[in-house]
Amino acid sequence: MAETNKTVVKEFMLLAFADLHQFQNLLFFVFLLTYITCVMGNVTIIVLVRIEPSLHTTMYFFISVFSVLEIIFVTVTVPRLLSNLIAANNIISFNGCFTQMYIFGSLGVIEGYLLVVMAFDRHLAINNPLHYPAIMTHALCIELAVLPWIMGFALILIPVIITARLEFCGPNRIDNFFCDFAPLQNLSCSDPFISIICTSTSAILNAVLPLIIIIVIYIHIIMTVSKIKSEEGKHKAFSTCSSHLIVTSLLYGTAIIVYVNPKGSRYDKYLAFMYTAFTPMVNPFIYTFRNRDVKKVFRNSINRLIKQGSLLNNVHIK
Repeated sequence: MAETNKTVVKEFMLLAFADLHQFQNLLFFVFLLTYITCVMGNVTIIVLVRIEPSLHTTMYFFISVFSVLEIIFVTVTVPRLLSNLIAANNIISFNGCFTQMYIFGSLGVIEGYLLVVMAFDRHLAINNPLHYPAIMTHALCIELAVLPWIMGFALILIPVIITARLEFCGPNRIDNFFCDFAPLQNLSCSDPFISIICTSTSAILNAVLPLIIIIVIYIHIIMTVSKIKSEEGKHKAFSTCSSHLIVTSLLYGTAIIVYVNPKGSRYDKYLAFMYTAFTPMVNPFIYTFRNRDVKKVFRNSINRLIKQGSLLNNVHIK
């Protein structure tokens, strides 16, 4: 009986932004707009890459996979947050809490390693342009796109299991809008030391390590581009990497602060919103407005729709 799990908590209460109760309606509309913009923006990229032959390249294939990931990523947390704000539905079951944490954590790992894959693709295209088509085959593209998903769902499993095996016998209020490691570890009645060490180690392997790999790749890219004599050539090479660099900086700028700090802080939920919803929302605009190919395709698509609309109106008038 001594080894029996002493957990008596059957559900948790997500406090979300309860400290800003006077702004609940405003927050609901802001977060709803953020969610809709994120989904529509990423769906637009997926559709454009799918229907436009000029975007049927490896780089845009990875961008479309990244957009799919962003839609799922934001859907794991924001709809429940909206329900919390508008209907005061802030209760989540014990199993539901850890399921959400597992899926969210897995998607975060997938995002980091998918950014590594995208950086590797740019590195290969810039450093080996002649051999790039032969190396980056369709089969390799699929493998590189699938690998981060396998790694994500596998690597986050152990930290989740260890945290789930902690004893939860008292407080059940989570000062966040979704279930995450640090808030749950802080609620544990047993010593969370092993769980904290495991989580911090996982953060280093799944967040810091991919960032280091990306930095090394881009240092090599910069060294290669600096040897290009043509200014136009340098600009073209950097333009294919700038969007990826901005997206990477936005993601890691907040995520590392949250997950490398083992104890967590009262500001984690605000930082968490930045990388769980705000960054996925702005990513489509970064890839669109900083990319000439996508802007051209987007303008052509709009013009075609306008012309089709004009033709339909003329036919209707006649």
